[in-house]
Amino acid sequence: MLIDLHESFAWFVVVSNALVGLWALGAHWLTALRTRAMWWFVILAELSVFAQVAMGVGMVAGQGIEAPKFHMFYGFGAIIAIGIIYS
Repeated sequence: MLIDLHESFAWFVVVSNALVGLWALGAHWLTALRTRAMWWFVILAELSVFAQVAMGVGMVAGQGIEAPKFHMFYGFGAIIAIGIIYS
C-alpha cells in the first residue's frame, strides 16, 4: 500500500518541482510572474519532497523494504539541497 503511494506520489514531486522551477526561472526575467502565489506553489512543491522521503523512510523502517543506497542518497540529497537553498 505505502509502496504504491510512494511510487505514484513521485510523479507529483517531479512534475510539481519542474513546473515551479520553470515558473521561478521565468519570474527571474519577467516581473509579472513574481507573485505571492508562486511562493505558495514553491512551498507546496518542496514540502512534497519531504513527504516523499518520509514515505520512503516509513517503508524502510516500518515495512522492512530494502531500498537501493543511491535511491536513499538522492532522496536525502534533495532535502539537504532544499535546506541549503533556503538558508
